[in-house]
Amino acid sequence: MQATKLARLALEDGSVFHGQAFGGSLHDLEGSGEVVFNTAMCGYQEALTDLSYTGQILTMTATEIGNYGVAPEDIESARPCVAGFVVRELSRIASNQRSAHTLSDWLADAGIPAISGIDTRALVRRLRIGGAMRGVISSVSLADASDLELVARARAIPSMAGANLAAKVSPACSGFFEESLGEWAPRGGLFVDAKPSPAGRAAGELFKVVAIDCGAKRNIYRHLVERNCAVEFLPHTATADEIRARKPDGLFISNGPGDPAVVQTVIDTLRAVAGEVPTFGICLGHQLLALALGATTWKLKFGHRGANQPVRNLLTGRVEITSQNHGFCVDETSLRAAGGEPTHIHLNDGTLAGFRHTKKPIFSVQYHPEASPGPHDSAYLFDVFVEMMSTRKPIGAQEMERAQAALAAVVRV
Repeated sequence: MQATKLARLALEDGSVFHGQAFGGSLHDLEGSGEVVFNTAMCGYQEALTDLSYTGQILTMTATEIGNYGVAPEDIESARPCVAGFVVRELSRIASNQRSAHTLSDWLADAGIPAISGIDTRALVRRLRIGGAMRGVISSVSLADASDLELVARARAIPSMAGANLAAKVSPACSGFFEESLGEWAPRGGLFVDAKPSPAGRAAGELFKVVAIDCGAKRNIYRHLVERNCAVEFLPHTATADEIRARKPDGLFISNGPGDPAVVQTVIDTLRAVAGEVPTFGICLGHQLLALALGATTWKLKFGHRGANQPVRNLLTGRVEITSQNHGFCVDETSLRAAGGEPTHIHLNDGTLAGFRHTKKPIFSVQYHPEASPGPHDSAYLFDVFVEMMSTRKPIGAQEMERAQAALAAVVRV
């Protein structure tokens, strides 16, 4: 049996948590970044491979983590991308027929430092009161680095505000994504029996969707492919002319990490093509679309991260439980001045969770309708995007209600 190795998590406010090392921390690897927390009860594997967590140390609030191991089919990017991982208790077993690795071995192979055995309730309370903080995970001994030295390292870490991390995770070149949802496809919604096709074209013909990839989750693309879309992803450096040359039916802007206000390349491109083609944005894509229209963004105190975030659709009155992962928010007043109209509101704090343009075929949401991990309440938004590509008109309440009602009817059954 392997001897227990000690590890520490030091925060910029001077607090230090002592626990046990696992993952990359067993090999004395250190991690540093913004410490954030996720309130989902499960889905740790999808969260760890969500590129939106780049540069962050992720804390799970659920008590036990790792009990179902790691399955290759459930990853959202090529590898774990967090700067570090924090849990209350690491499961001693991985009970799942699909599991190929234990969580600790998988993180060790990826070089991700991790710590268990700390009071995550106390840590999360500190983050909720003081806001997301910079931190360091280290398994070096006290003789090699004191608590004060680790705190000093945490304070030297660059702030997430002003960090253009999308440039680091965006693909280097374009490509096509062809994998559908497969056996995980929802058994309902608007397009359960027949795949839609672009208006005026033969049945079975695909919608051409160009995606500006700033760190997209794979399940987003799977949802588009499932709805008869041919998805070509482009790096964040894609120009307006490169998008126009492909003559797409729709433009998608993906999620991603970092401060949206400094991803100027994408903002400039979106400003140039705004309204030319039906456009849908998720998370960072939502923020970038708002910035391109002339709105502003601001940093939330500790962000929204989890699979239990309540959102109200203002166009239909329905409430959906959503999966979210973001630390920045669009300013509603500036959005309205730029021609945007709020469509979704976060019910915990009243912040903007989605908008549409009143005159252009553009809409976006701050959360993750692909449900990986998370509930399926918001999958209707992909149907709304397909409808908008069919009509090439701004999305309205009727389209929202029809798509949301179709999904809700299946859920009730």
